[in-house]
Amino acid sequence: MSFFRALSNRAQEDELMDDFSMGGDELREALRHLRRLNKIFAAPGPTKDGVEKLWTLAGCPGTLSILDVGAGSGDVNSRLLRWAKHKGIQLNVTLVDMTREACEEAKLLFRHEPRVKVRQADVRELADASADIVTGAQFIHHFEGEQLIDIISHMLRASRYGVVINDIHRHRLSYSAVWVTTRLISRNRYIRHDGPLSVAKGFKNTDWQQLKEKLGHDSMTYAWKPLFRYSVVIPAKGISQ
Repeated sequence: MSFFRALSNRAQEDELMDDFSMGGDELREALRHLRRLNKIFAAPGPTKDGVEKLWTLAGCPGTLSILDVGAGSGDVNSRLLRWAKHKGIQLNVTLVDMTREACEEAKLLFRHEPRVKVRQADVRELADASADIVTGAQFIHHFEGEQLIDIISHMLRASRYGVVINDIHRHRLSYSAVWVTTRLISRNRYIRHDGPLSVAKGFKNTDWQQLKEKLGHDSMTYAWKPLFRYSVVIPAKGISQ
């Protein structure tokens, strides 16, 4: 992955993690190294902020169920669990991923956390209203065009209160920072290839505005968050702003 690349438009090439014929120990190592990157770049914050906004719009219920799709090892949810405990919310989180390696890592990471369950599945297979809130952290940048609209539509269908998206701001500074950091902390080819590419496949304000128009959800909001991320909230129909 080159240090120099144009970022005016979203990159279209696939990440290595999109190839489900690969995997094994190298992918499991990548998921562990990705948790380090998430800590460095404050990845959990936008998810927590979005969930708190939807929870407030829903009337601050005392119980809450979260379904995190494309969850990987699900580490961004640790912040949500602490938030819920502080607020006195009875929270249950289901981590959903299509790969066996991600599910194994998630089960290991949350082996002492009874509030977290892990399920190997495709978001398109989930039942209607499967959870109060469906989240996707660093997940939807894997999609583009009509496929992107389709995935988010399935996330909305599976939710009762709405959807929270936490994804990357496509920017020269964030790209450079991720490119350098991945080479400092890891020799894993998934991390070195997919880390910078994730930024190149990320979003800008204009991308979110176009997505809002295509979805036809006037209530959708998006806000920039440190470090170079967006918190996107799409309330379900009937959940007022």
